[in-house]
Amino acid sequence: MSDSIGTSTRSLHADDVLNTVSDVAPPMHLSTTFRYSNDPETLIPFADLSEPPTPTNYIYSRASAPNPTRFETILSSLLNGSAISYSSGLSSLHAALTLLNPRRISIGEGYHGCHGVIALFTRLTGLQKLPLDCAATDLESGDVILLETPVNPFGTAFDIAAFAEKAHSRGAYLIVDSTFAPPGLQDPFLWGADIVMHSGTKYFGGHSDALCGVLATRNQEWYKQLFEDRIFLGSVMGNMEAWLCVRSLRTLEVRLQRQSENASRLVHWLYTALRDPAPKAGSDEEVVQNVLEEVFHASVQKTEGDWLQKQMPNGFGPVFSITMKEEHFAKALPSKLHFFQHATSLGGVETLIEWRTLSDTMVDRRLLRVSVGLENWEDLRVDLLKAFKELGGK
Repeated sequence: MSDSIGTSTRSLHADDVLNTVSDVAPPMHLSTTFRYSNDPETLIPFADLSEPPTPTNYIYSRASAPNPTRFETILSSLLNGSAISYSSGLSSLHAALTLLNPRRISIGEGYHGCHGVIALFTRLTGLQKLPLDCAATDLESGDVILLETPVNPFGTAFDIAAFAEKAHSRGAYLIVDSTFAPPGLQDPFLWGADIVMHSGTKYFGGHSDALCGVLATRNQEWYKQLFEDRIFLGSVMGNMEAWLCVRSLRTLEVRLQRQSENASRLVHWLYTALRDPAPKAGSDEEVVQNVLEEVFHASVQKTEGDWLQKQMPNGFGPVFSITMKEEHFAKALPSKLHFFQHATSLGGVETLIEWRTLSDTMVDRRLLRVSVGLENWEDLRVDLLKAFKELGGK
């Protein structure tokens, strides 16, 4: 599909080539096994194949199946690289590290689950973990920088091009976890990423009902190896999950536009209120300042140069975090909200808030992560303000 075709058009038509029935909504295929051809002349022993079976040569669903293949076809167009799906975001990281088998990995704090996967490799291979800001000379050929941007849970961003230059100067590779900034917001390949990773459970699924992970690469040898590896890792995406995610990709761009706009409006309101030098008694600004310590998001991030605007020209993502003045404020806030559901994860159409310490041991206990949904942002603002008033006693 032409590079000039827009994101929503790709979401709706990149898989047209796979249409074999007249159904407008693609059918769900639940079979785990598929009949071989009735023509004996077309049957080739596996050992005699010059190339491994293609994803559309359906034999057994641990190798490939119609619904995941359709999902991957759309994502390959959206991500501008060959995409392969997995059973979860962490499964996709496991696959990437299995492919590259680095001796060292440079990583920031970010999502604690990624550190869990790295711990498994450390146990098995001796993989050494380095800080994200390590010197370039600490890296060697074949090592990996795993850059999550925007980063969990804050929603602030890193300069992908700078980390790509750092990695490549040493013969290392850059994996960018772009979960918080799906297609339409950010294209890591433009800035030098070697592999792009997503927890597709979030915005690709978009409705809090489908677990999956995704890798994309422009290296065709790597893609072939990832495809073969997945057969034996067994971490394939389920047929129903793939069907749900294809449904969700159709609305990816419009969902992200609304969610990102909502988040930026809420962040701007909070950020401005916090910085009022002399709030009037009883004002919204005073209410916010009584309970809130800080708000974190790429839209209010201070950076040197214009890399952030270039990297995320269409919005800064629907996730932000806030730090309350007291731990008990953070613990109580979700119970006082009506339109923010207190739950982990992110990316769904509904707004979620999480007292993050319930699932992440690495964070400040005063921190709450907010995943903004499709509600009217003013309703979310009023809901927050009422809850702040209850917490602050004013």
